[in-house]
Amino acid sequence: MSAAESTYVSTLGKGDSLHQQVLASFPLCDITEEDLTQNPQFCKLLATLAQHVDQSGLTVPLKTELEKAEQKLQSQRRYWLRSEGIHKALQEMIQDNCIRKHHATVPPDQNMFHETMEKCLLVVQCIRQLDPSSTTNQDQPSVLGLTPQQMMELMPSEKNVQRMKQSLPKELEKHLKKKCLSLLSYYQPEWENESEGLKNSKLSHLSAQLDNEKKRAESLKETSWENSVLLQRQTQLYLSEQIKCIQLLQSLILDHRLRIQTDLDRKKLDYFEGKLELVLQKIKAEMVEIQLDTYPVDKISAHRKIREKLVSDLKASQVEKHSIELKLASFEILGKDFEALAEEYCRLRQEIEMNNWALKEFTQ
Repeated sequence: MSAAESTYVSTLGKGDSLHQQVLASFPLCDITEEDLTQNPQFCKLLATLAQHVDQSGLTVPLKTELEKAEQKLQSQRRYWLRSEGIHKALQEMIQDNCIRKHHATVPPDQNMFHETMEKCLLVVQCIRQLDPSSTTNQDQPSVLGLTPQQMMELMPSEKNVQRMKQSLPKELEKHLKKKCLSLLSYYQPEWENESEGLKNSKLSHLSAQLDNEKKRAESLKETSWENSVLLQRQTQLYLSEQIKCIQLLQSLILDHRLRIQTDLDRKKLDYFEGKLELVLQKIKAEMVEIQLDTYPVDKISAHRKIREKLVSDLKASQVEKHSIELKLASFEILGKDFEALAEEYCRLRQEIEMNNWALKEFTQ
């Protein structure tokens, strides 16, 4: 970096001021202030580059040449549009005359004017077809062996051509004015029945109004595009936030389920513990009666039923034990809550073992 460029960078500012000036100098670059903060050398490079290029990235000499080329192009374009507009208007005048001839009688002078103009246009068009390029010295292949001089012999008489040229500006003005009035009636239908003077006054402002409408339409189109881009960005942001909310909701639901499931399992353990204690107390009481020979004979059948009920309860407890073991295995991530569940599980296992012992003793 030269001394002049270093001086230029130092005069821009430091820190946030330099970052803001660099971002303002390159609005088309997809860079952020964070990028400039993380890459200070790159920030200095952009600050130095800003004195050589404009916001679009063009150097000053190149931008000057581009502006001159655009001006020349616009001038050539206006010239072509003016010539093309006049040519289209003349063709429309010829077509209108052909239509009028089929619906009414056309004055001879008007008919002669349009026929002369039509022949002149056809001859000029044919000459252009025979000699399409005026920028080369190479001989062009002739069409049907014809030459431009031969086509000029088909031109109307000089007298008719002069009369046509004298009447052409007035007739062309009438035709263009008619088209402008038609455009005015289409643009503002309420002016269709107004006087000729008011219409002419309105025509003088029609060009400016159409230009304003065009600029307004372009502005609305640009605004619509910006709104579309903004809507797309907001939609992406909304979807990303919605995904975050869904993930948070899922985590909350999972945490709630784990806590509720722990409480449910604890209640089930308490229930089976109480149930086993009641069964054991009943078994102990009946064993005491048997040992004292006070157990009634009529209770033998009931005794068998109790035995079957104990076996069934034992199987159900074993199934429930297996189910709780599986659930406990999935709750190891709970930490202290898992330790509490493990203690409950051990106590339940001890009760089941006691139940097995009681059943075994009762069988013997």
